[in-house]
Amino acid sequence: MSGEVKLMAADLMSKARAGDGEAFRAITEPFRRELQVHCYRILGSLQDAEDALQDTMVSAWRGLDGFDGRASLRTWLYKIATNGCLSLLRAASRRPAKEWDVPGVQPPEPTRLGEIVWLEPYPDVLLDEAVSLGPEARYERTESISLAFVTALQGLPPRQLAVLILRDVLGFHAQEVADMLDTTVDSIKSALKRARAGLQRHRMPVDAGREPAAEDAIVAKFVSAYESADVDALVALLTDDVFMSMPPMPLEYQGRDVVAQFCRLFFAAGRRFRLVPTRANGQPAFGVYLRGPAGISHGVGLFVLTLAGDHISAMVRFENSLLPWFGLPRSLPDPVDD
Repeated sequence: MSGEVKLMAADLMSKARAGDGEAFRAITEPFRRELQVHCYRILGSLQDAEDALQDTMVSAWRGLDGFDGRASLRTWLYKIATNGCLSLLRAASRRPAKEWDVPGVQPPEPTRLGEIVWLEPYPDVLLDEAVSLGPEARYERTESISLAFVTALQGLPPRQLAVLILRDVLGFHAQEVADMLDTTVDSIKSALKRARAGLQRHRMPVDAGREPAAEDAIVAKFVSAYESADVDALVALLTDDVFMSMPPMPLEYQGRDVVAQFCRLFFAAGRRFRLVPTRANGQPAFGVYLRGPAGISHGVGLFVLTLAGDHISAMVRFENSLLPWFGLPRSLPDPVDD
């Protein structure tokens, strides 16, 4: 940082300490999006992450006099955000599971019932320049925000979760993390060891080495099969152990046969769908719209796909309330030439 830039930053900090809200926004704005992603990794929910981010900024504004400059402003903000998220995890009960609510469709017996029903996707449009990785980070950008990774994080105890994200995802040094969490370096090392072991038990592999053209080809086949209700073509795209879930409903399905059975139910009675492409967590995603008799398709959910080689290894369906986060409408007119 040049001397002139340092003087400008110091001037803004002085103004912010004196109660200048615009100056405060100027010094904190560069960190807002990456802090939101950080809160999302801890909480697993975009809505919860946005609430936590707002609380972080309010706490930082009120406590700015307590910032002594020994750590960077970014590190100080991460300390506030992390401890705020941990407080939320300790104090708040997570949203309860939701009952099956699709009229006219009786789901097959699930493989199991999931526990992480609060999970939500994160729009790629918000990820630009928001995934910050330090020199000690163990994960690549794509993996560090993938839906499988975020899901696995939710299975860790809160303190281990925070330590793993701060050390292995963001690359903060052990002493920095110890200072953030008001503990010792030895405690951080111990928590990190347990967190790494726990993560390996929960996580699914992430296939991140694909060329965009190859991904586009898989996605195009999926869209064609789904929109034409061609279950055989759809099933041919799935891995043998494909996984399907639908938070906040706890139903989870594992295996090509049972997922195929589920898809056939949705296409029954002439139900047809349109898919509108988007991206979530660095993965292909789609707004799902049910075609109506009046030439209007109504949004019924959001699909996020996980790819493995030239197949689909996971499909997660989220509620239609999330469509606006992705800039997608609740309903849309069918194309004239359909």
